[in-house]
This record gives sequence, C-alpha cells and structure tokens, in this order.
Amino acid sequence: MKELTQKRKSISYVLKSIVILSAIIGTVLSAHSGRDGFMGGSRVFMFFTTQSNIAIALICLAGCILTMRKKQIHDAFYVIKFVGTVSITLTGVVFVVLLAPTLGPRAWSIQNILTHVVVPVLSVVDFFVVSAGVGMKKRNVFFVIIPPILYAIYAGIGYVRGWEFAEGYNYPYFFLNWGSSAGAFGFSNELPYMGSAWWILALFIFLMLVGYVYLAISDRIAHNEVSMDVMPTALESSHR
Repeated sequence: MKELTQKRKSISYVLKSIVILSAIIGTVLSAHSGRDGFMGGSRVFMFFTTQSNIAIALICLAGCILTMRKKQIHDAFYVIKFVGTVSITLTGVVFVVLLAPTLGPRAWSIQNILTHVVVPVLSVVDFFVVSAGVGMKKRNVFFVIIPPILYAIYAGIGYVRGWEFAEGYNYPYFFLNWGSSAGAFGFSNELPYMGSAWWILALFIFLMLVGYVYLAISDRIAHNEVSMDVMPTALESSHR
C-alpha cells in the first residue's frame, strides 16, 4: 500500500473537517427545525440520512486520528470507509433524484444541502484521496448493502409497530411504504410506482454498481500515479 503524501494528508484533513462540521451543523439544524418539517425534530435520528451522516462523520474523525498517529492503517478501516462512502452516496442520490422532486422548493433548506449534498460529495472526494493504492478487493463490494439492509429491517419494524417517522406516517421514505397501492411486489400508476421489495432490490443493485465504480476509479488513480512516478525514472535511464 502506497503511503499518503503530505499534500494528500493535508487535503484529506480539510475534506474530513468540512464533512464532520457539515454533518454536525446539518443534523443540529434538522433537529431544531420542528417536528412538522422534513426529517425535523427528534425524529431526525430515525432517518437513514442522519444515521449515515453521523456514521461518515465518525469514520472521518477516526481517519484523522489514525493518520495523525503516523502508523500504518489497517485494511479493515479502508473497508469501513468504503462502505460508509457508498452509504452516504445513497443518501445524496436518493434525495436529489427521488425525494427533492416530491418535496419541491422546501427540499433545498440549508440543513438538507449540508446533509444531502455537501457531506456526500466531499466524502466521496476524500475516499479517492486516501484510497488510491490501498488495493481493496472487489469482494468488499458485497459489504455495501449491509447498512441499507439493517435500515430496511429497522424501518420495517417501525412500520409494523406504528412508529411515526413524520406526523401521520409510519414509514420514513415513500419507497418503504409497504401499505402503498403497489404493496411489496406490485406496481401502480402513482407514487411509489412499484412495491417496496422492488425498490429495495433496485437500491441494492445500485449500491453494488456504485461500489464497483468507486473501486475502479480508485485503482485507476493509483495506476496513473504509478505511471507518473515511473516516467521520470524511465526518461532518466534513456538519456544515460
């Protein structure tokens, strides 16, 4: 595994710091926006958005501490960071593609921009900054579906037990509404258009594709860096 340069470490510290601050500020603003707001009040912690923001913030904090110790970081940490990065990507994509269009102008509040855009984008950038040269195995892609599986189980329990994720709603997102017109495996001409089971399957496939793409990009970055390191040496040898 290639050691991070001081420049990469500095860039990563800045990215991680912004991710941590954005996750904290976004979560606090959401918690104080009131129970009638989207993911507002104490219910904010019942949503995958908040949970994934907290998780990636803790991963970034751990990454800063481990990097400062100047000891080789265990491969397991990079797998955890990879899984957290893909999870926060899901948070951003689901919000921008599926939720924002249904919420309208009120979707783009400061807290939503921080937790659904700033944190996901900078987390992904930071992953590429630190992961190049790690040589992560492709089989680690299967781990990325663990967080959404756990959340789907959690939301399912909440649905059955009648927890209120929002006023009058016993589900967190429209695609996890098992009592919709599409049910679990059906289809409909209105939102959510297909059953919750199909949505979950589609999201799992999406996550694994994202995981493969991220690893491919990371490998490409590492390959390009090796090529750049080798090129000067090769030129020097040719002039001898």
